Amino acid sequence: MDLSVSRRHFLRTTGAGFGALALHSMLSPQNAAGIALMSPHWAPKAKSCIFLFMYGGPSQLDLFDYKPELQLRDGQSIDNEFRRSTHTKAVLQASRRSFRQHGQSGLWCSDALPHLSRHMDKMAMIHSLTSDSFAHGSALLNMNTGRAIQGHPSLGAWISYGLGELNENLPAYVVMLDPRGGPTTGSPNWSHGYMPASLQGTVLRTQGPPIMNLTPARGTAQSTQRHQIELTQHFNRFHLENRDHASWLEARIRSYELAFRLQMTAPEALDIESESPTLREQYGIGADKGSHRLCLGPDPFGRQCLVARRLVERGVRFVQIYSGGGAAGGQNSWDGHHGIEENLGIHCPEIDRPISALLEDLEQRGLLEETLVVWGGEFGRQPVSETFNTGGKSGGRDHNPLGFTYWMAGGGIQPGVRYGSTDELGERAVEHPHHLRDLHATILHLMGLDHTRLSYPYAGLDQRLTGVEEHAQVIHGILA
Repeated sequence: MDLSVSRRHFLRTTGAGFGALALHSMLSPQNAAGIALMSPHWAPKAKSCIFLFMYGGPSQLDLFDYKPELQLRDGQSIDNEFRRSTHTKAVLQASRRSFRQHGQSGLWCSDALPHLSRHMDKMAMIHSLTSDSFAHGSALLNMNTGRAIQGHPSLGAWISYGLGELNENLPAYVVMLDPRGGPTTGSPNWSHGYMPASLQGTVLRTQGPPIMNLTPARGTAQSTQRHQIELTQHFNRFHLENRDHASWLEARIRSYELAFRLQMTAPEALDIESESPTLREQYGIGADKGSHRLCLGPDPFGRQCLVARRLVERGVRFVQIYSGGGAAGGQNSWDGHHGIEENLGIHCPEIDRPISALLEDLEQRGLLEETLVVWGGEFGRQPVSETFNTGGKSGGRDHNPLGFTYWMAGGGIQPGVRYGSTDELGERAVEHPHHLRDLHATILHLMGLDHTRLSYPYAGLDQRLTGVEEHAQVIHGILA
């Protein structure tokens, strides 16, 4: 008789493996009450983050970064870096939008976002961000995972890993995609990378059932389903016994339990019809589509923003919403190669009312102080008229990772702040330039996490979101 039985083996085999399930629950980031057991490095300013991602690269020069010199020099030729270390002669293109300063802060916003412009005093504008890539795929990964190649954990996964869950009945990390499709490079943008698979983002669908395969078969009693899940979990854990590093299987085991709980909690959390008609109207839900044939109107993004508010209200840590979707290069995203004015006319009406309502709703409920709202894309746009990708057609703007704008509001952010700047034409960051690693470090800081201490061992290194050897710093100039 073999008496050399490990505690792991004993827990997995005794009582159909539910001893291990209980231990896993005790040692997981949350206890049975859904309270985080993993401690932040310091008292967090924000409990949750809503990341509004404008896929394709929104034009900061036509929205928030007003450049009088660009307006004066419209039509002049300059030497322009249109790809990394690749220069060409290009023609300056002034914004066709009307800009003015708003609120007590005097922050600039164009007439492309009339609803959002009322909330400039809530925002900290960062006008001097930079990233590493001119290409959508690698730039998306760079912004979402800190690296320009696939295989690394996303920002939401790092936050979930560092803080655990506040509500055991809902995912800690939720992603909502544009009805037109996901971004280039797809699911690696919300991946768990080399960390446990349970940390990847849960995608909520915009049409049909928000979560696939969640509803049980008609006529199945809850007790019957519970027994089915317990039997499945028994076999799963038996299979896992000699596969200690199969995080995907651990994630599947956990997903069964979460799915069972979601059947009760998800319908309530996602039920925006329980909100008042007035509030739904403020978010643009039920509004007509825009005048452009490609414009979806504010309804889809408005529904997602309202769901995001309901999720963070219930303890979801990280919610990312994508505006724009499908293949790069067309007007289906914020990728304004073929006419920046047309692009703004499609996408600004889709997000303007929803984001305005989200900020106001969070503030009225006392949630803005503990919810960090982040807005931006994978890069910005150039101050010149693009002809490289358009067959000679003018009026568009090419990609620009050398200097672009993000804004943040809410948890721990100093409101009404303009920070950093690009040069007089808006081509590259010159005052307080910050790599996107600094943006990541700042988000983690506000969530109570030190980017230098939040690490995960992989490939012989203690990996970090902000890199192992790369330098990153918190952007203290925008903190309250």
